[in-house]
Amino acid sequence: MRTSVTIAIAMLMAFLLAWQHVHGSVPAHHLLADPSLPTVSNWWGLLTLPLLAWFLLGRIDARRKADPAAVPRMKLAFGGALLYGAALAALFTAGHAGITDGMAMGIFVLALFLPVYRAEYVLGFVLGMTWSFGAILPMIAAAIFAGVGAIIHLGVRFVYTRALLLRR
Repeated sequence: MRTSVTIAIAMLMAFLLAWQHVHGSVPAHHLLADPSLPTVSNWWGLLTLPLLAWFLLGRIDARRKADPAAVPRMKLAFGGALLYGAALAALFTAGHAGITDGMAMGIFVLALFLPVYRAEYVLGFVLGMTWSFGAILPMIAAAIFAGVGAIIHLGVRFVYTRALLLRR
């Protein structure tokens, strides 16, 4: 499964890049949407997206083998993150920066309740945003959201558990 899904993702990225090339040019995006910062070409996604997919699918497969009952939750998490990333990209492309800012901050609220740092969330989010931003910028955003999300999710649980133990 890992190899076939990685190949499918690489083919989708190649198709997206070919479509962009035929319809003008393959875009490059400024970091943080700031013209004074360097640009990153979508061409990098042809290398980075399959590598990310290969790595994350390995993590997903390891969790699937360890806990087969978690597979439905993992599929739901992937699908939700895919839709969230696609909605974020679509709204940004449509010029709704205020909504996208709120959605980005909303990920931290979701992290209170959901383990947004897990591989299925990260892969879904990156794939959902790739059609609009290429692969690199969503990977950077996902790394930040996953890192802070892990601190929030695990930190709140840790503090809550300690508070419960102190009350006893």
